[in-house]
Amino acid sequence: MSALSNIRAVLLFSLVMLLSGCFWESPEESPDYLPMDDSEYPYGDLPRVVIETEDFREIRDNETEIPAQLQVYGDSLPETGVYELTVRGRGNSSSKMPKYGLKLEFRDKVEMFGMPKNRDWALVANFGDKTHLRNYMMFRLSEWLGADYTPKMHFVELYLNRKYMGLYLFTETVKVGKNRVNIAKSDSSFLFEKEDSKKLDSPYVTSELGYTFHVKSPRDMTEESGKMLTDHLKEFENYLVNGGILWRDSPDSWIDMDDFLLYYWVQEFAKNEDGGFARSTFMTWEKGGLIHFGPLWDFDLGFGNASRKENRSAEDWYIRNYRWYRYIFKKAHVGTAAKDYWNENRTVFRDLIDSVPVYRRMISKAIHNEYRRWPVMGNTENWALKEPYESYDAAVDSMVQWMKKRYDWICSQYP
Repeated sequence: MSALSNIRAVLLFSLVMLLSGCFWESPEESPDYLPMDDSEYPYGDLPRVVIETEDFREIRDNETEIPAQLQVYGDSLPETGVYELTVRGRGNSSSKMPKYGLKLEFRDKVEMFGMPKNRDWALVANFGDKTHLRNYMMFRLSEWLGADYTPKMHFVELYLNRKYMGLYLFTETVKVGKNRVNIAKSDSSFLFEKEDSKKLDSPYVTSELGYTFHVKSPRDMTEESGKMLTDHLKEFENYLVNGGILWRDSPDSWIDMDDFLLYYWVQEFAKNEDGGFARSTFMTWEKGGLIHFGPLWDFDLGFGNASRKENRSAEDWYIRNYRWYRYIFKKAHVGTAAKDYWNENRTVFRDLIDSVPVYRRMISKAIHNEYRRWPVMGNTENWALKEPYESYDAAVDSMVQWMKKRYDWICSQYP
C-alpha cells in the first residue's frame, strides 16, 4: 500500500479498535503501527508479519538477540498491536542461506494465529525447498498418525526492516511446556536432540558410540543430571550393540515402540536425509521410563530433495540402515512390527499425496511474491538448491511423482 493509504488504513484501524475497546496494552510504550509497503508485493491471502529491529540492526548469527517489534497485518489493516520481542538467526545450515530463518522470543506470552500462548516461536524460511511444502506436509502427517505432540504452524509472509523477505512458516518451537512437549520439568526429565558432531550446543552429552545430544531441558543441567542421561544412553547403546535378537531381548523395555514406529515411518516415507540420525532428531526420557522418539522436525531434505544424489531415489530403504536404527531393526520382531504399522496406516500416507494440491492452493498467491523476491527456481548455484525447474508447478509435480513412486515401492515390499 502507498504511504498515504498506509496512514489512512492505520487511522481507521485505530478508530475501530478504540471504539471496540480492543486497544492493545500500554499503547504509549510503542508506536501504534509498524509501516508496511506492499506496493511491489501485494497481499497473498496470508497474514503479513512485520518486524523491525532496534536501529534496523542486521541479524548476523544465531546467538545475538536483537531487540525488535512485531505486528501482524491482514489485507490492508494491522490485526494486532505492536509486540516487544528479541530476534536472532536460527537453523543449522539454513541460517547461512540468503533467505534465513528467525528465532523469536516475545517479552510476554502471546497467542499467534490461534496457537496456544507462548513466548518462543520460529520463522522457518524453507529456502532449500522450492515447493515450500515439505515441512508443512510432515506436520500434517505427524498429526494424522496421532503423535503425542506435533508443532503447530501457519504460513505467513515476512517483512523485515521494511523489506519483503518472502514466504515463511510461523511455527511453535520444540520445548518443554504444557502445550508443547508435555513432560515434567525436573533434573531427571530430559528433552534432547541428536546434533551434528560439528555443532556442539551447550549443554550436551556424548554417548558411548560417539553421538552428541544437545539437552534442551533441563536448561541448566547439573553435572549429576548429565551423568544420569549419559549413563542411560550408554546402557541403551550397550543393549543395541551387544544385546540378543530374541523376543526376550525386545527393545520394548527401552523405547516406546508406538512412538518409534510413527517416528520411523514418517522419516522413512520421506527418505529424510537428516532423519538418518544425523540431526534434528528429538527424544525424551524420564528416569525410570522409556525413551520416546519425537517430535518430528526438519524435512526440507526429504521427499526427493536430498543433498546427495545417491539419496534421491524413491526406492530402497534408508532410515533403517543408519546408526541407532540399524541396531534396532536387527531385533527379531521390529521388522514385523514395522510391516504391520505400514499396512495398518498406508492409506494415511496415500492421503498425504492426495492432499498436496490443497496445500499448494493455500500459498498460490504468496508463491508469486516469493519467487519475484527470490528468483531461484532454475538456480542450482547455491548448495541448498538441488534441482532446476521451469516453474513452481513443475517443482511441485516432481515432488508428487516422487511421493507416488516411494509409496508404491514400499507397498511392493509388503504385498
